[in-house]
Amino acid sequence: MGLFGSDSGNKTKKGPVFSKPVDPDWVLTPNGGFFSFLDLDPEAYNLNGAGGIYLIWHGGVRPEWVFAGASTDLATDLHDAGENAEISYYEQSGGLFVAWALIKPEFRQGAVKYMEEFFTTLVENPGSYGNNTQAVPITAPTAKKIKPKRQPKP
Repeated sequence: MGLFGSDSGNKTKKGPVFSKPVDPDWVLTPNGGFFSFLDLDPEAYNLNGAGGIYLIWHGGVRPEWVFAGASTDLATDLHDAGENAEISYYEQSGGLFVAWALIKPEFRQGAVKYMEEFFTTLVENPGSYGNNTQAVPITAPTAKKIKPKRQPKP
């Protein structure tokens, strides 16, 4: 599991205090790029019943964050987001892309609050967090250059 370790049963009474954004270990394509949102098959990535957060954005000349969400079933929620006309509208602005991270339930709403407030998403996600939710600062997804493996010399 990504953000803040695994569910090992060690429960603390007070959560961590974050001083700077943490990388939640965004899932990227095998070559280190981003998934095309509307072409994504969440079941192919075993997201049925997987909990975490996700972030959708559009490309183009001026890319913008479109939607942030937390989920207990990423496959279902990504399908629902794909059927949302407000979100899919931005496909025409250079394509839609998505990244997700598998994080512990207690940090999901705070991560969404941070994304909505600091990344400034275009489509509101009502009820994604409560009034007393503490924002959990996370980094935005970043493409990573994967170095090709060297072929052994004959």
